[in-house]
Amino acid sequence: MSILSGKRILLGVTAGIAAYKTASLVRLFIKAGAEVKVVMTPASKDFVTPLTLSTLSKNPVFSSFTNEEDENAEWNNHVELGLWADLMIIAPATANTMGKMANGICDNLLMATYLSAKCDVYFAPAMDLDMYKHQTTTDNFNKLSSIGNKMIPAAHGELASGLVGEGRMAEPEDIVEYISRDILSQLPLRGKKVLITAGPTYEAIDPVRFIGNHSSGKMGYEIAKAAARLGAEVNLISGPSHETVSNITAINLVKVTSAQQMYDEAHNYFEDTHIAILSAAVADYRPKNVANQKIKKKTETFSIELEKTKDILKSLGEIKSKQFLVGFALETNNELEHAKGKLESKNLDLIVLNSLNDKGAGFGVSTNKVTFITKSNLVLEQELKSKSQVAKDLLDQILNQLHA
Repeated sequence: MSILSGKRILLGVTAGIAAYKTASLVRLFIKAGAEVKVVMTPASKDFVTPLTLSTLSKNPVFSSFTNEEDENAEWNNHVELGLWADLMIIAPATANTMGKMANGICDNLLMATYLSAKCDVYFAPAMDLDMYKHQTTTDNFNKLSSIGNKMIPAAHGELASGLVGEGRMAEPEDIVEYISRDILSQLPLRGKKVLITAGPTYEAIDPVRFIGNHSSGKMGYEIAKAAARLGAEVNLISGPSHETVSNITAINLVKVTSAQQMYDEAHNYFEDTHIAILSAAVADYRPKNVANQKIKKKTETFSIELEKTKDILKSLGEIKSKQFLVGFALETNNELEHAKGKLESKNLDLIVLNSLNDKGAGFGVSTNKVTFITKSNLVLEQELKSKSQVAKDLLDQILNQLHA
């Protein structure tokens, strides 16, 4: 999965010959999984058509505050555009546009949107050699950088004038790589290893039957995806589940079946882990004796002797050193009391409590209602949310505690 997947990118196009490259740039952003909207200066339409960029971005292209051809047209709200974006890239950024950006000159929709943007803004200069080297241009580069804009340096090459030198807009592939690297470098879990367990375990009775539970693994998988999006290297140890993490290279998926297998893999990865989040619904008991052949239905009753499985969470709590350890508690009665007891007895830094008594929480649903309980006994009750949002909230809470 690309670091740009799910990002909302606002592309500003200005009137330079390099505008023809924006068609490829939009395609690369879309291919990376981003959503793209385009704002053009009126003069840029002489270099690339709005129809081309609209078709490629699958969104309307904006170039004026209203559609001049439609007297009943609604206002194109530059404030909403600026707030919508996760990041903004102005490419090509001509000398004229950069001068306006540096001095707050607002005479078109693109400049109004730029001045309303709350996100990171990148700009890719494109102009002839002498213009690129001019002192006023250099001053604008420095001023834009000083106020937080991020410059993607122009390349050395043949220019529209026939000169050879700096000023050629960076190639679309290089722009995408630059932005991706920059985003990755800012992620709070960059360089961290996160261990996550997810799903149920199946404890064999015979080659056909097992003891299990209704866990789908969705909560753990959402936590893994959220951690990967924050830059972590994730080891996801999963019991049987239909959930997937396809195309997310930052997630190493380790498939297991039984509690013993999950125990072994958790211990295998734990030493090098920075954060461990054990969300799996691990069986507390397993059949003491597993039949080699399918058990036939011969008697009216049938008894299975069970024995305890190893407590993965407790065993990791006993050996943890630098690791931040998180457990989950699914309770049906005396929820808070039991969760606090588990937090202490298993040497956890944080526990996530959810109750089967809460509507919309538990197994087999896409929502969850949880309460975070910290080691300092702080109880943070959350509203019913999607499991993807719960995953984000959990990682935010972990980061808050780590940085406290």
